[in-house]
Parts: sequence; structure tokens; C-alpha cells
Amino acid sequence: MDPLLEKALEAHGGRERWSKVSELTANLSVGGPFWAMRGFPDAFLDETLHIDVADRRAVLSPWVAADHSLVADLARDGVALHAADGSVVESRDRPRPSYTGYDLYSAWDRLQVGYFLGYAMWNYLTTPYLLADPGVAAHEIDSWDEDGQTWRRLQVGIPATIPTHTAEQVFYFDADGLLRRLDYTVDVNANATVAHYTDGHRTFGGLVFPTRRRVYPRRPDGTADRSLPGPDGSAIAIDIHDVTVA
Repeated sequence: MDPLLEKALEAHGGRERWSKVSELTANLSVGGPFWAMRGFPDAFLDETLHIDVADRRAVLSPWVAADHSLVADLARDGVALHAADGSVVESRDRPRPSYTGYDLYSAWDRLQVGYFLGYAMWNYLTTPYLLADPGVAAHEIDSWDEDGQTWRRLQVGIPATIPTHTAEQVFYFDADGLLRRLDYTVDVNANATVAHYTDGHRTFGGLVFPTRRRVYPRRPDGTADRSLPGPDGSAIAIDIHDVTVA
């Protein structure tokens, strides 16, 4: 295993602690102009996210309606909207092809938005441990200087068996081994290039999670475009208020 990945795993709580985790539940708010462009302004400011780590399942509630929840079954490549009694209101198998032909400003339906946020949040809460999964290739590349700091970088190749933004991603870690940024292309969003920053690291149940995430368009030179009308000029703002580890 790459030494930088080993350091990151220890900084975020360690593989031994993570090996005992089966479920995570987070209370979070998700905002920014990205959601308005998709047709859902201010729709996700008070969400509960429950993820099953091994089964790659994410549940978001409420979802659009107060009595509905969204289930992203990532292992089986499906997404469904559920009513309060558990019945399926609407569902879609193999959701990724549904984004074909969309541009950066296209509206999405509620299943497309739910699948996107479901797989994204499952990735975010399981990182960096996800990077040690069999089939994931990770190696350190040249460091990056930003805001007076030098961040070490990990180039990662993620197999098609893991639903994620794109196969090739870059993760940035500070001197303590904490995740500070990740770069990727969003395959389902017209291949938008992104610089995603993380801070506000806190410990819950022996694991360390970034509680503040800001997502910006990424320029060709690798810098973030912070000119959007969202919080801090970001396209997406995610604030995690607490995490329960089980």
C-alpha cells in the first residue's frame, strides 16, 4: 500500500477502527446554486443520510416531499423513491445512462438528483478507507502548494464496480494526513471538472470526518473558480452537523 494512503488512513481513525463499522448516519445540509440549476433550489437543507458501508446503500430523507425517502442501492445499480409506508413511488435501474445528452445546465428529475447525491455522499463518508479497497490503485504524485501549505497528492484509479464520479481522481492531504481537497470529473454532469475542498475535521465514534465541503469548478491550471453566487463562491456546499457510527 502507498505510504501516503497508509498515513491518511491512520489520520482519519485507522483501518482497525474502520473494519468494525457497518453503518453511518449523518445529519447534513446541502446547498449552493448547483441544485437550483437542477430544478431543486433549497430542497436539501435539512437531510438525514444513512449509509450501509458494505452493501453500498445510501438513504436520504426527507426527499423532496416530507414523507418520502430516496434509496440509492449502489451495489445493485438502482435508485428508488419510497413513501412513508415503505412502498416504492418511483424507481430506476441503471440510472447513469439517463444523464446522456444533458449539459451543465440541464434540469434533472428527482431520481437523477437522488442517485447523484446518494453515490457521492457514500463515497465522501467512506473516504479514505474506500481507497484501500481491492481493485483501487493509488500512488503518490507531485505535491501541490496552495494558501501557503504544501499538500501531498494521491492519484487514484477506481474500478467500475464502485459507483463514483469518475474512474481517475486526485486526493490532497495536509501535513497531518487529513484530506483537504479532491479533484475529479463528474461523468453524469457533462464531464464537469471539479475542485472539492474539505475542512472542519471532527471525530465521531473514533473516526475523523471533514464536516465542511465546498465544491468549485476547476480551471485548466488546477485552481478553483470561486466566482459563483453560492456560499464562498461554490457550486455545492455540504455541511455535516454530526455523524453516528455503528
